[in-house]
Amino acid sequence: MKAKYTASPITGDVLPRNDTQTFEAKTYAKVGRRLIPFLMLCYLGAYLDRVNVGFAKLQMLSDLRFSETVYGMGAGIFFLGYFLFEVPSNVILHRVGARRWLARIMLTWAVISASFVFVKSPTAFYVLRFLLGVAEAGFAPGVILYLTYWFPSERRAKALSLFFMAIPLAGMIGGPLSGWIMHSLQGAMSMAGWKWLFLLEALPSLVLGFAILLYLDDGIKQAKWLNDAEKALLARNVAADAEHKTAHVSIRAFIGDRRLWLMASIYFCVVLGQYGLTFWLPTIIRKAGVADPLWVGAFTAIPYLCAIIALPLIGMSADRRRERRFHLAIPMLVAAAGFATLPMLGSVGASIVCLSIAAAGILASSSQFWSLPTALLGGMSAAAGIAAVNCFANLAGFFSPAIVGWLNDFTGKSTAGLIFISVAITLGAALVFLVPARSVNR
Repeated sequence: MKAKYTASPITGDVLPRNDTQTFEAKTYAKVGRRLIPFLMLCYLGAYLDRVNVGFAKLQMLSDLRFSETVYGMGAGIFFLGYFLFEVPSNVILHRVGARRWLARIMLTWAVISASFVFVKSPTAFYVLRFLLGVAEAGFAPGVILYLTYWFPSERRAKALSLFFMAIPLAGMIGGPLSGWIMHSLQGAMSMAGWKWLFLLEALPSLVLGFAILLYLDDGIKQAKWLNDAEKALLARNVAADAEHKTAHVSIRAFIGDRRLWLMASIYFCVVLGQYGLTFWLPTIIRKAGVADPLWVGAFTAIPYLCAIIALPLIGMSADRRRERRFHLAIPMLVAAAGFATLPMLGSVGASIVCLSIAAAGILASSSQFWSLPTALLGGMSAAAGIAAVNCFANLAGFFSPAIVGWLNDFTGKSTAGLIFISVAITLGAALVFLVPARSVNR
């Protein structure tokens, strides 16, 4: 039987096909080991600073006499700042390089997050949440764009799944940590536990902001930890992948691209569910019968642990089958079912099961979604497109806590808010099938 041969992507020499594939697999494994764990750590810090307000709420509302509506508005107004500055932030990152710009983002949001210890009024709460959104704008889409510089479409779902594992990790680590800080440091040095929470959880982002300057490279050419053969392989694959993507030639063409608006609508529904979970998870567990912040934090780790298991499995399946739509829509429907079932339950155990289903589904959806737009856009269009989709969709981060908070105050129950979230996610899953399979399944 004749051995199959192929030309080396680096030298042009004829080599056994298995040797070429082994070299490529080892090269991407090397890139993954270098970039993904560090970027996950950075996003973990970002997510802690973004959503620790959900834990602070357990003490802050009574201390400052804020209503659920004030909390919902403050939690959501973060995303107005995020919305206004996200596209410019990603375009700047593409032009000046990821290393400096991602470091700038992390350092500024760390300082603003720590400043929440000075909040005394709803106005101060709103202003700092808005500024935190401005500071963080561009980090997540910036990293997504950065990964397109290294990974072609057929390898990106797994990389994105691993990166987005930072969200459930933040919940799994941040929940117990936040509960412990608020429980143990309440009244220490005459300062409330929720103030210690904001102060201490800003420190990792501050350290990581400086670490980015020392560790990250702007792209393949600057990576001294790669040899010439590895650089040539990576550059060739990224260039070949870019040939299938759209590069808009004008702002009018960019805005008029219906695919971008479809993508933004789908992700809007995903984000609505994602922040419905993260901002209200501690409250749901407390209402199920858990009073101590320490135990609230411990129980919040369970749904996120389930999500950590689900994310890489779904990502690897999507890459192996080269199928994107069902790997996004099915987790969305699973999440919708979890949210819809919650209002029917009263016990802690049953609530945790449904929250785990919702968390696994919605966080897997967050990572799988980005396989769609990154398969369609290249160059500056990728920078602006990823940011535009993320920017519009993250307005759901404003509407989700604001609407759920208002519904909680208006009805006196959380039922209406959870049903609203479930319906929105189901609608988003239906929209997924308007994306042509041939455009994204590669």
